[in-house]
Amino acid sequence: MAEPQSPVKDPNYDLISVVESSLKWIYQVETYAQDAESRGDSELAEWFRKIQHNNQKAAEQGKQMLVQRLQQESR
Repeated sequence: MAEPQSPVKDPNYDLISVVESSLKWIYQVETYAQDAESRGDSELAEWFRKIQHNNQKAAEQGKQMLVQRLQQESR
């Protein structure tokens, strides 16, 4: 199965897109976790929080990687 191609052939664009998606997902998953908690489903809420944590970690790593790459390009 072929993967959809990025509209721009630029690794920084791809990195920015993934960081943006990770950050958006953090906020979306918060809604899901709160919904699960309001229904008394702590197991599902905890699972959503783990996903949220993983996305936060990925976003932070991506931001650091982008900073490094942009600094290298400016030299």
